[in-house]
Amino acid sequence: MWDDSAQSQSTLEAKLKALQCHFTWNIEHNSKFYRIKDKLKDIGTDEGNSWLGHIYNLQGYIHYQLKLKKDALCFLKKATEAFRQSKVSDEGPWLVVNYGNLTWLHHKLGEEAESQTYLSKVDTLLKEYSSPSQDELHPEIYAEKAWTLMKINQDKNELAADYFQRAIRMQPDMVEWHTSYVIGLVKAHKYGETPLEEEILEKMRMAKERDPENLYLAALELEQRALREERIEDEARELARLILRNPVSSYSGIKVLLWVYSEHISVDEAIALAEEALEKYPDVRYLKWCAALCYKWKILPDRHSHESTIHRAVNLHKEVISLYPNPSSSLVKKIALANLYAKSRDGLAKAEQTYQELLATKLELAERQMLYSYYAKYLYFNRKDNRKSIEYYMKVAKIPLDNYFQRKSIEALENFKDRNPGSPMVREIEKFLDKLRLQKS
Repeated sequence: MWDDSAQSQSTLEAKLKALQCHFTWNIEHNSKFYRIKDKLKDIGTDEGNSWLGHIYNLQGYIHYQLKLKKDALCFLKKATEAFRQSKVSDEGPWLVVNYGNLTWLHHKLGEEAESQTYLSKVDTLLKEYSSPSQDELHPEIYAEKAWTLMKINQDKNELAADYFQRAIRMQPDMVEWHTSYVIGLVKAHKYGETPLEEEILEKMRMAKERDPENLYLAALELEQRALREERIEDEARELARLILRNPVSSYSGIKVLLWVYSEHISVDEAIALAEEALEKYPDVRYLKWCAALCYKWKILPDRHSHESTIHRAVNLHKEVISLYPNPSSSLVKKIALANLYAKSRDGLAKAEQTYQELLATKLELAERQMLYSYYAKYLYFNRKDNRKSIEYYMKVAKIPLDNYFQRKSIEALENFKDRNPGSPMVREIEKFLDKLRLQKS
């Protein structure tokens, strides 16, 4: 009897592990989940969003990982309903991941009868809707896996693009897959710094032809054309009008467009557009963050901002921080607030206090590296404390994460050494960089 029970349990576990869903995709659980939870909320849940089922699916998984089990079940049920409303029939391969998630969730909750029901539904779907390619997953599964990777981990954008390619190869008529594939390619590139390669640009043009109503994609394309020094002012203003016709979310393209305005038209026009949008949609927290960013883009590079402008920026940042209370979601916003304080008259004490509070916070390695990098820059430019700034740049470089912040910190150390050959810190920096190179080799 015991053997039968053990064998039955072993068979069940094997079936659960074989499911294609968020519970089996080796999604690392960390504090980023709080940020992702906020990002998913900011996407919005407007009807007609082709990714609505996927949004609810990922929300369900994340809420389970954050120990919000009732919310998890609620989101997974919403995902089922969203898929049914957005597709031509109630049942189809697009439900495989959702039913897999529900199988796992009920199993985790000890509700084995419900778990078995969903397991049977997955089996039925897989038999009825087999993959067009014998050695590959169903394209609907590849597409959801790709979309999930793009939301969970930006380092996986290239893998996400590969999954989208596989899905598109088997099912080329899915417009939203082409669009998301291109967006993933853009994000995998050094985003916003240099123009894309011609091959990716061509894919972007083709995706825009297939999906002319996608304003996020339109904003990305405008940005690329602006980087190539095309005149885009009139089109940008027309796109702004289109974006403001609908409720604003992170999928609406507003943030990308505001960046285009600030970099290629006028940061004051960006602020005016953000304020106009806020007047129209005063309760959208994501929009408040976009407006706060516009003020930051104006003030931080400027030595002579008006005190009233800084005051508006500080108040907006404070409000945004209160709307994103989780420390993981508010870290970047609090760093920005500290830097804005430093720009205000008699604001250095507030800036230092904010930074000290952040430095005392328990953070993940990547978050700490980012914080040290911004603090080092603040020490150098605002407090003119070269020694302490160098110490923090070294702390950033020492953290074994090869990313933007580490590269910029090493660059800052090299620059200081070259510009200040007579400084007593030069030898210290040289020894540090030599040791770092040895560790990396």
